[in-house]
Amino acid sequence: MSMAHGRNFRKPRGSDPLLSIGVFARRSRLSMKALRLYDHVGLLKPAQVDLGTGYRRCRESQLATARLVVMLRRLDMPLVQVAEIVSAPGPLGAERLASYWEGFERRIAGQRELVGYIRGKLLGRDATMGLAEIRQREVPAQLVLTEQRHVDVDQLPAWIGAAMRRLTKLARRYGGPVGTRFVVYYGEINEDSDGPAEACVPIDPDRARAQGAGMRREPAHREAYVRLTKAQVAFPQIASAYDRVSAWVASQGLTLAGHPREVYFGDFASARPQDEVCDVAVPMR
Repeated sequence: MSMAHGRNFRKPRGSDPLLSIGVFARRSRLSMKALRLYDHVGLLKPAQVDLGTGYRRCRESQLATARLVVMLRRLDMPLVQVAEIVSAPGPLGAERLASYWEGFERRIAGQRELVGYIRGKLLGRDATMGLAEIRQREVPAQLVLTEQRHVDVDQLPAWIGAAMRRLTKLARRYGGPVGTRFVVYYGEINEDSDGPAEACVPIDPDRARAQGAGMRREPAHREAYVRLTKAQVAFPQIASAYDRVSAWVASQGLTLAGHPREVYFGDFASARPQDEVCDVAVPMR
């Protein structure tokens, strides 16, 4: 059954006449271009297509689906998510809509904070966004299991979680992790750049015996860092943290000696928003 015939909008065939595509376009208030696009992506397929002429017809019951599509698109919802809602039974569709809107509101809240942060910088203010003080520490040399990938910003949190689970499982071959997990960023990850990023889990070099594929040695270094709560790991606070640590290093007459990283400790998934879970750090000399 195509998405055009969702379970919530079916009528008995006798009371569900076929409409020409022109009539359907007028009654649905969709352009012919939009109808062709929705047909192409499988979102709103015609009920009947003449193989000789290519002439398309839609059922009257599909008007309800078309109007639902129009309303969802007014929420700036991507077509993939529109299709997931339209094809679902009513309660599941409502749940998916609520999930989309919660995510949308989180993005708007983050963007609102980012506007405030950028505005503060443009006005010459020290916009710390409630971050803790900068600290320093010595980090010993480590042997780490690694997984490196170019990743889009929207996929980054899911990739970090999955990569850390894979590496932690692999670390059991060597007696388990022996230090805090961290992610190194070799390039920016934002709307225009995809890194790459490298997930790292330290292991006991004596248990590993010899360095193999998917391992590397992280050199000893001194680093500056700022500690974040789970709420502050979200964008834009974490971007502010990187800016603040780098600016502090420069203000001390020091230079960066490596790529920035996020050092994760504790159980991030079960942590509360106010719990400290992550350090944003930069190697320096």
